[in-house]
Amino acid sequence: MNPEVTEFIERLQLPWQIEVCTKLRDMVHQSIPDVEERVQYKKPHFLKNGHYAAVISPSKDAVAFMIMNAESLDLPKGQFDGPPERKWMKIRDGESADYDMLSKYLIQASSGL
Repeated sequence: MNPEVTEFIERLQLPWQIEVCTKLRDMVHQSIPDVEERVQYKKPHFLKNGHYAAVISPSKDAVAFMIMNAESLDLPKGQFDGPPERKWMKIRDGESADYDMLSKYLIQASSGL
């Protein structure tokens, strides 16, 4: 685990965002063995074999989790936004995310990287 990503998450102002980002980060590491992580463009990026696989993007009222290479995913309607090549789900305070579902889609999207 990259200390820059750890510091990024620990410096977030809202405890619920720290919790969500930590869970998302752990889920990425469980889903993609040997994933590389780094802070780029002021947010945590996760790479598999040098290719972008996922991004965690906290904002004022949400944490967005972006899955790259999403063209082939059959995603549930209304839960994800974005163009075909990258899809994201926003998680807000008090909402529970389906980390198992996100893991399944992340594994599928990153399988060809």
